Amino acid sequence: MKAVFMTDRGKVRQHNEDNGGIYVNRSGQRLAIVADGMGGHRAGDVASEMTLTSLKGFWDQTDEFQTAEEAEGWLLKQIAEVNTILFEHSKENEQCEGMGTTVVAAVCTDRFATIANIGDSRCYILNESGFQQLTEDHSLVNELVRSGQITREDAEHHPRKNVLLRALGTEAAVEMDIKTITFEEGDILLLCSDGLSNKVAVAEMSEILKSGRTLEEKASLLIEQANDNGGEDNITLVIAEYYEGSESRMVNDD
Repeated sequence: MKAVFMTDRGKVRQHNEDNGGIYVNRSGQRLAIVADGMGGHRAGDVASEMTLTSLKGFWDQTDEFQTAEEAEGWLLKQIAEVNTILFEHSKENEQCEGMGTTVVAAVCTDRFATIANIGDSRCYILNESGFQQLTEDHSLVNELVRSGQITREDAEHHPRKNVLLRALGTEAAVEMDIKTITFEEGDILLLCSDGLSNKVAVAEMSEILKSGRTLEEKASLLIEQANDNGGEDNITLVIAEYYEGSESRMVNDD
């Protein structure tokens, strides 16, 4: 497996409230994370950074996952634990009241990838079946689309597009979506915050990921496209590609 992480403040925001990274456990399996923070004065970056730090700490103590059930159980347990940590912190620190974050996380092994998400940060896959979104946004606009009240085209410009129905850390308990897919040679996962998905069309993402560029070049180009299209939000992404060979490596560009 090879992977790259990149984040960018964008062209408008003064602070980057996104966080993310790629981490290797004791058996060499990888955890990819993207978290898009929100809240009061600078509290969004506190929420996303605490999420990243906590999950990394839990991941450092894990051994090899042999089955998808083990990976799913780990994500369910540890993300719920992070939710408690954030919720308690926001109650105990007035400046962090109401803080929260989206999270999309993927446990990547040589046989499968297990993805969990809360909020509207997304995971896509490029494989022999094409390019598709694996996660479902937990947003007001997506619920309106699902119920048939508006079209996907309407959703792109809806005035309440950024209203989330679920976030990590805003309630005492949170529900997450989780799924496992087969991860085969040549498959590519893209995890990203809405600073990318709101600004770069699916067709553009697919074209860039299919190109013969390096993962670093693909990541840079995706961020460049988001900024060229306005860059109103922070932009964060992880690209992970599975391949067989002796050159397996990890790249983590902060």
